[in-house]
Amino acid sequence: MKLHPSINKQYQTVTGYDETGVEINAERFNYSLIVLPETPPRPWPVANFDALSTEHFATIEADLPDVVILGTGARQRFVHPRLVASLAARRVGVECMDSQAACRTYNILMGEGRKVTLALIIEGGQPPA
Repeated sequence: MKLHPSINKQYQTVTGYDETGVEINAERFNYSLIVLPETPPRPWPVANFDALSTEHFATIEADLPDVVILGTGARQRFVHPRLVASLAARRVGVECMDSQAACRTYNILMGEGRKVTLALIIEGGQPPA
């Protein structure tokens, strides 16, 4: 699904998504990644939802977000509170939703100027070597 007709390279905007990947500023990604408004997307070494660990969330915490939108794939799944305890201790909200809803929500929050992190789990893809 195409989200935006225009591309604003100043910010990392989700411009499209489907079951196998996502487009950020019209660039296709078919692997799990972390997206912040003012930083180029970067690979996130998460093969699938069941592989999530506290280390994966520590990577996100290092960016000091105000809120984390976790795209869990085709269906909404919820992380165990112990995985996000360090974020919760800093009063950082972690919202879990299916990846399509996560992409839409990220764009809205980013457009409002919020310090948001989009963490997308895309199964089956491999980041470039």
